[in-house]
Amino acid sequence: MTTDIRLRSGGAGAQCAPILAELPEWFGIAQSNADYAARAEGGPAWVAEQDGDAVGVMVLESHGADAVEIHLLAVRRTAHRRGVGTRLVERARAEAASRGARYLTVKTRGPSRQYEPYERTRAFYRAVGFVALEEFDQIWGPENPCLFMVAPVS
Repeated sequence: MTTDIRLRSGGAGAQCAPILAELPEWFGIAQSNADYAARAEGGPAWVAEQDGDAVGVMVLESHGADAVEIHLLAVRRTAHRRGVGTRLVERARAEAASRGARYLTVKTRGPSRQYEPYERTRAFYRAVGFVALEEFDQIWGPENPCLFMVAPVS
């Protein structure tokens, strides 16, 4: 099955919201989901499509000249382990390179609060070249530790 990654300058909230709703293990906070969908709606957002159906969404955020953050990456459960997330990260790397950034970053739930779905998330990010730098409990609170991960762009 072919996966097309399309840049949407705006209007991707309608694709984002149902994807997040299907993934409550990762996206279980209603206000956060609404904020993610609003970011996708305002654009830009990258939407992964298979046969015209949205199966993934990604929002990037620049942090100065040297880093681009994957602010949101979500893939429908039916498309897990089929290369969609990897294709989105590859697109993020290409976009970061086009902006002259040296690093791609991502924040995810840290390992100090064990939770199996995020063990898979961290394994995915390691598999696509990210390394864990530091865990913070001040960003999202001690009940939801934030792991900061980074990957070189080139």
